Amino acid sequence: MNILKRFFPYILIFVLSIFSFSPILTPGFFPIHDDTQVTRVFEMTNALRDGMFPVRWSANLGFGFGYPIFNFYAPFAYYVGAIFNLVISDSLVATKLMMIIGIVIAGISMFILSNKFFGIKGGILSAILYLYAPYHALNIYVRGDVAEFYAYVFIPLVFYGLYMIYKENLFRYVIITSVSFCLVIISHNLTALMIAPFVFIFALILGVKNRKTIVFIILSVILSFMLSAFYFIPTLLEMSYTNVLSQVGGGADFRDHFVCLNQLWTSQWGFGGSAKGCIDGLSYMVGKTHILFSLISVLLPLSFLVYKKVKLDLKDKEIIFFIVLFLAFSAFSIFLMLEASRIFWEALKPMAFFQYPWRFLTILSFTTSFISGGLIWTISKFLKGYYLSIITVVVVALAIIFNLKFFVPQTINNKKALDYTKFEKIAWDISKISSEYMPKGFDKPKQISEISNVNSIEKEGVRVLSFDKKTNNINYKLFLDNQSNVIFPLAYFPAWKTKVNNREVNLIENKKGVMLNLSKGNNDIQFYYKSTQVELISNLITIAGILSLIIGIIYSIKRYGKI
Repeated sequence: MNILKRFFPYILIFVLSIFSFSPILTPGFFPIHDDTQVTRVFEMTNALRDGMFPVRWSANLGFGFGYPIFNFYAPFAYYVGAIFNLVISDSLVATKLMMIIGIVIAGISMFILSNKFFGIKGGILSAILYLYAPYHALNIYVRGDVAEFYAYVFIPLVFYGLYMIYKENLFRYVIITSVSFCLVIISHNLTALMIAPFVFIFALILGVKNRKTIVFIILSVILSFMLSAFYFIPTLLEMSYTNVLSQVGGGADFRDHFVCLNQLWTSQWGFGGSAKGCIDGLSYMVGKTHILFSLISVLLPLSFLVYKKVKLDLKDKEIIFFIVLFLAFSAFSIFLMLEASRIFWEALKPMAFFQYPWRFLTILSFTTSFISGGLIWTISKFLKGYYLSIITVVVVALAIIFNLKFFVPQTINNKKALDYTKFEKIAWDISKISSEYMPKGFDKPKQISEISNVNSIEKEGVRVLSFDKKTNNINYKLFLDNQSNVIFPLAYFPAWKTKVNNREVNLIENKKGVMLNLSKGNNDIQFYYKSTQVELISNLITIAGILSLIIGIIYSIKRYGKI
């Protein structure tokens, strides 16, 4: 009975979350802006089967020439999808399971945080609001930005870990904080960069309030960067080998995508794109329930402090302090989405990578959902027992009813896994959606006929005797009538090394692939992916981070008898 009582809130959140992901259970799949998700899961799965870990390369994306997408585009969600795909052969089903897991855990993680402040009932309200935030629906059913809504999952756990370090100063919360922030980074690096100032301010305040926690907070930050080093260091240092910087500016120039204030309250729900001005193809609503519940949650407790009609202890005042702090975070997030913050954006050059100021709806959805949990905590000062339970049921129901309409796709298409995993689909339809990880200056195919024989060698006097391709290893046996330069259909990246007749040779970058000078007669060519020095060092730092966590656990158990 105690076990059921303990896990009841989590079971309830899962049950209430079913409405949010039920369209995903429908046969087929719905159109989304980034319609590459199934293919990325498929490519990640193949890379793992081929023995590549960590996965950095996709063999068939990039018009069949391959490119290092998982070296630059945050990979965590696709690892989750690949785990399912290794068990379930259907990549579409695996992708759907990946999405459902990401949706549900968001609510659970918010409950874990807000329960510590507002109790079980307040925690459930915060969890449901976070799960049913309109921007959450936008990322799932309109944008299809799986990476971003996976990062959304772990944001509450970062703040929970820091808060519990402040409260209890135990190593277990260093583990939670460091692992959670690492997962934000490897889920969506832009979200990690976005929340970093808010996390810093929160941690600074906690450190000032309890200086004993400063060492653990600093340790959490160091460990989070060590754990995620395998991903973020190559992302920063090897970006120049790709055309990814072309995504900054142009149609994604932040100056064209500021939000009008009224759009945060109400704007037409659509499935189009972001545009300049106050009329967009998609909505930037925070959620009316989120705004109203937040305002009540702030105003009522503040009235307690001013009029002193309710007796507050130190814990109550601390809760009010954090409500006000998160209100300040909300206000700053709103400011960063408005044209008024343009000078701020232009002064801080790295912010251009965010592309769309409305991405700060991630922060606003988080803070308003958290603050709203204070509504139940506030009411509990007046009402107890069944009355409080009835009010909780009503406000949770309102949160779902008012926001459920956003958790619906535009349509459901009769799609199968093969529509995303056939070579022609990957190398043409899917590759056209996202090709920024190709080398700069690469001569991309202009029509589908150009990729029909992309893995063959089309050159007079060259015969392909055999060919074998894996994600991290490609083998050709060729016969040449004469010595000649031969171009191979492989996008250049410095991790690729080559042996010709068991002798290592240098690759020559070419706008149509990579080139080798081959001698007359038989040539056995092996292309193999070997981690660059940057990638190798990054992997070692991550391993050191994992070992540090293990050592910390062992030390804590031996010294204190617990983690």
